[in-house]
Amino acid sequence: MNKVKTLASDNYAGALPEIIQSIIEANTGHAGSYGGDDFTRKSRELFRHHFGDVADVRFVFNGSGANVLSLSTAVEPFSSILCADCSHLYVDESTSPESFTGCRLIPLQTNSEGKIEIEAIKEKIIRVGDEHHPQARVLSITQPTEYGTLYSLKEIRAISDLLKEHHMFLHMDGARIFNAATALNCTLKALTSEAGVDIVSVGGTKIGMLFGEAVVVFNHQLAKNLKFKHKRAMQLASKNRFIACQFEALLKDKLWYKHAKKANDMAALLHGSIKAIPGITVTKPVQANAVFAIIPKSWTEKLQDNLFFYVWNELTNEVRLMCAFDTDENDIRKFVEAIKVFT
Repeated sequence: MNKVKTLASDNYAGALPEIIQSIIEANTGHAGSYGGDDFTRKSRELFRHHFGDVADVRFVFNGSGANVLSLSTAVEPFSSILCADCSHLYVDESTSPESFTGCRLIPLQTNSEGKIEIEAIKEKIIRVGDEHHPQARVLSITQPTEYGTLYSLKEIRAISDLLKEHHMFLHMDGARIFNAATALNCTLKALTSEAGVDIVSVGGTKIGMLFGEAVVVFNHQLAKNLKFKHKRAMQLASKNRFIACQFEALLKDKLWYKHAKKANDMAALLHGSIKAIPGITVTKPVQANAVFAIIPKSWTEKLQDNLFFYVWNELTNEVRLMCAFDTDENDIRKFVEAIKVFT
């Protein structure tokens, strides 16, 4: 069994003890299937408490499932889905979004921080009503972005307002939404429903769940057929309680905040420890739990032997150093000491 921690991904980390305990407790006796159980009911109540006026909440197996189900609520077969050119949706989910929705993904150029700007959106809302051209129906943003940067609440609201002018919807890929809310020091409600988001994919795995994500729909119009699309997407778990109970544990008493703050703090410590080291250039603002930096290519293999990480851009040798809820100061110290061998 490999017990060595890494800086590769928060997906590499195990599950929180509180999450394991919630599954043990849910594993007692019989409970209604397909969400007809008390764990699902209690979890949905907590979602309404934290996220605000929720039209519907559905639990799914994984992040790709959350994203394709979310987007399917807002589109028709002739629609297009706008997203960042570096988004997980566009780069890392194969063709599943297009295969499942039947819609075209249209990538938008992002700025140096990996964020979509208003002008880039306007450039793609074109040929409205033209049957020869896919109709822009929904925009997906990632919060935090693929570069670990954050949209401010003001920026999200501005994007939402623009989309509403064009009768479009806003989807948020919140694979690390708990890290974002913690970094912005805001509530989950302020980050989503109050900012004008229509649908959000809520990540559980990266913050310490064993498996499972959630789709939260705020727009009642879009929630109308969600239960049918949930089943059609093959994301409806018969023993739904084992996903719901994990979210109940995560949301109860804001357990998510404690662990998101730990991951964010470790990224800040890592940034502070390496930013002045000769040969290293930090390339993106460190705002959540990721550090992006260019390091000499000759260092990479040896450093990866100490704490594995991914090379994000092979041309520049830009690497991604991702902190998880279980990253600690000893891990950061070990990595920094390994770097100093080269300097």
